[in-house]
Amino acid sequence: MKRISIKPSVVSIQLCCSVWLFVVARRALPAHDGPERGDVPGWVMITLMSAILVAGLLAIATPALTDLFNQAMSKVGK
Repeated sequence: MKRISIKPSVVSIQLCCSVWLFVVARRALPAHDGPERGDVPGWVMITLMSAILVAGLLAIATPALTDLFNQAMSKVGK
């Protein structure tokens, strides 16, 4: 039986996490009815910093997570 390995790219994971963070943060804030809509550069900085943090953690944890997944799949196959 041939195993298929699917490895998501770091960029796609960063994009998903950034979008998720933006949506969650946007829902948590009250609606602004005035002409001042908020600090867009601040949100961009928070999103980029979060994406960089996720990419760094993913780069460190990828080998361990891959081994863990492979061990789990080998136990299921027995």
